[in-house]
Amino acid sequence: MQLDPVMLFFLLGLGAGLMRAQMRLPQAVYELLTVILLLSIGLKGGVELAEVDLLQVLPRLLGVAFMGVVLGLLAFGLLRLSRGLPRADAASIAAHYGSVSVGTYAVAVAFLNTVGVDYEAYAPAFVVVLEVPAILLGIILIRGLRPAAGWSSVMHEVFLGKGVVLLLGGLLIGVLAGPERLAPMEPLFFDAFKGILALFLLEMGLVAASQAGAIRRHGLFLLGFALLFPLLGATVGGLFAWMLGLSLGGALLLAVLGASASYIAAPAAMRLSVPEANPGLSLTASLAVTFPFNVIVGVPLYYGVLTLVYPLAGGV
Repeated sequence: MQLDPVMLFFLLGLGAGLMRAQMRLPQAVYELLTVILLLSIGLKGGVELAEVDLLQVLPRLLGVAFMGVVLGLLAFGLLRLSRGLPRADAASIAAHYGSVSVGTYAVAVAFLNTVGVDYEAYAPAFVVVLEVPAILLGIILIRGLRPAAGWSSVMHEVFLGKGVVLLLGGLLIGVLAGPERLAPMEPLFFDAFKGILALFLLEMGLVAASQAGAIRRHGLFLLGFALLFPLLGATVGGLFAWMLGLSLGGALLLAVLGASASYIAAPAAMRLSVPEANPGLSLTASLAVTFPFNVIVGVPLYYGVLTLVYPLAGGV
């Protein structure tokens, strides 16, 4: 299967960064791309969510939240197998891998649009729901019920972080406005989605390249975990999708979310709550290894496996 053009933009950024080319998007441009991307995902989900019975969706959202806890516990258990990794670092990395990457989710959405596979309208809510449980779990594994910065600061960082606010805000605007009143905004938020994503991934490729040198410093165990845990996370996501009765497209999105690792919400929350944890370990694993793996190999791999296995298991 040929790579989607947006993935080629990521490879361009990754290659340019590894060759130390003098290329970097201004920080303000990157921030703007992130805002538009998050709002686009939220708005599209909100428009579709208005047509869905929320009482039918709620059990699935609770199931997805539980999946975040399962992923966090699995990651923590595996990381504790390394005797040289402090407990605080294991909990911090586990929180990152139980949480999600919006960028990887956006790549999966673009992939499904390219191959013409539908998915659940409320799928953007999965991103919001999965952001929180694993982060809280990571804090509790180290601090119990007493995080270093106090629960009020942690809750503010988790629930009022940029990603959650923009996704939830987009969902709410989409539900309230509907497709007709959002029509004038379609060129920016809907039609230009893949172009915005391409520029975002170009920058993410450059960022991933800048973290690549840190892999050598943190050893083979972290490298192996960052490459292999996405496969386990995708399997868990696929199983939860099957149990929750999601479509093939929804199963891919949940598998991708299970395979991804946070690089926005989790780092900020863990810096506040577990300051003794080394943030370089988490960011190196999530940005320099897991994100590129999922973008280049993971998304098409998970889709290929699901198209073979999901119908046999009775998936929708």
